[in-house]
Formats: sequence, C-alpha cells, structure tokens
Amino acid sequence: MSTIVVQDRGPNILLRAVYFIVVGIWLSGVWATVAWVLCVTIIGLPPGLWMLNRLPQVTTLQPQRNDLVITAGGTATRQNVPQRSFLVRALYFVLVGWWFSALWLTVAWALCTVIIGLPFGFWMFNRVPAVITLART
Repeated sequence: MSTIVVQDRGPNILLRAVYFIVVGIWLSGVWATVAWVLCVTIIGLPPGLWMLNRLPQVTTLQPQRNDLVITAGGTATRQNVPQRSFLVRALYFVLVGWWFSALWLTVAWALCTVIIGLPFGFWMFNRVPAVITLART
C-alpha cells in the first residue's frame, strides 16, 4: 500500500523575509517571552506550549508542520510521532526544561538579530518544544 505525504509550503520566501524584518524579529521576542512565562506558571503550560509550537510561524510565517498521509484507498490521516512517557517529560520539565528553555530562547532570538546567525537561530526556534518538554515533532 503506497502513501503520499503532503505538507503546506506557506508564503513565498520574499514575503517571509520582509515579514521577518518588519514584524517577525520584535514579535518573536515578545511572543517567546510571554509563552515562556506561561509555561513556568504550570497553569499556563498548555497555552504556553501552544505558543512555543507556533514560534516559527510567528517569526517567519513558516507554516505549521502538518503532515497528512493519504493511502492508496483514499483514506487521509495525520501522521503522529510517538512521545516519551508523561512522567519522564514532566520530570525533565521540572528539573531542566524550564530554565534551559529560557537560555535556548534567548540565544535563538539573539542569533536571529544578526544575518550570519539566522539559520542557526531559526533551527533553534524549531526545536523549542523538545527543549522545554522533550516533545517530538
């Protein structure tokens, strides 16, 4: 049985670059700060993680990764990645994730403010959910 994976490409690169320069650089700093503060409050963890998962989209209009598998029979399903156990992820968050993610976000944002650091900064933004809670994407 064959499958096809479809992923949205989003806006063209020129529009994304202009958006990043005009809006994305400052909005990503504010967005990341608010999201991190929400995550640390525990009660705000769900919306904070939702915000962190959308950080690449806020920064550069990068579309949310949303793989769709279409089988030969025409059935469409979302591709899910198996996650580590809740206990392991919760323990990691309490011991490491909350403080390490603050450093990670700060370095990622600082790298995005200089042209030579942009690729690595964007790479770091894409990995924030894994840094804060070991989430697999």
